[in-house]
Amino acid sequence: MKDVRIQKVLSEQGVCSRRAAEQIIREGRVKLNGHPVTVGDKMDTSRDLLTVDGQRVYIPRTQEHLYIMLHKPRGYITTTSDERGRKTVMDLLTDLPARVFPVGRLDKDSEGMLLFTNDGEFANLLTHPSHGVSKLYRVTVRPHATETQIMQLTEGVTLDDGSVTQPAVIQVVADEPGRTVLEMTIREGKNRQIRRMCEAVGLEVIRLRRSAMGAVKLGMLQPGQYRELTKSEVSALRGAAIKGKARARTQRQQQQAAERAAKRPAGRKGGKGR
Repeated sequence: MKDVRIQKVLSEQGVCSRRAAEQIIREGRVKLNGHPVTVGDKMDTSRDLLTVDGQRVYIPRTQEHLYIMLHKPRGYITTTSDERGRKTVMDLLTDLPARVFPVGRLDKDSEGMLLFTNDGEFANLLTHPSHGVSKLYRVTVRPHATETQIMQLTEGVTLDDGSVTQPAVIQVVADEPGRTVLEMTIREGKNRQIRRMCEAVGLEVIRLRRSAMGAVKLGMLQPGQYRELTKSEVSALRGAAIKGKARARTQRQQQQAAERAAKRPAGRKGGKGR
């Protein structure tokens, strides 16, 4: 295929995200036919030779898209490789017919649903911050969560970097002395967001599990096990992201219209009568 942006190729082949691809391109680590490239350069995937740090990026002529759900156990980091030799989620995936990469992430101490694919467009659609695919988490916190703290989490809180979270949907599953179990649904994907939200209201997360994304649920999949998503599950996730994209576009247009209206000069008073 001709005229494909190099950062898109790197993303689709699971080398790194598009944003990370732009960074390594700027660092001079990416070459096309032996020559350094710049952000925005394009290539012919059927003829050109693409390398990263001197290693060839293999681009199959035809590629079957895979969509995998893993029940990530605690203790694994979400990355395709780790220089420090720590256990990664890729260690749990074996005998797959093609290379895949994680869609989003769960931190080392979190568990639950983690998706993988070799479909870069699908991954970008799901992880784009404005598309707002809902994610359901089962969260155990300590000490006991008060009504005030739960209300703060529901309405949105200010995180340690000054950003404010969007409203969340929260249900109390169990309320015991010294701890509370919550189900929290959010549509954002900030780094370690659930933990930082709870910290912002004085709660410590002692267990966190992602149970669902959109209408797709983890179900009875056991820790360390994985399976392929069904066609209907892939369609449901894609549809949720597309709806979120449209919703974000509408909100952006409404905001722009409101800003333009606010900038218009006030109408003159006492105009001439007709």
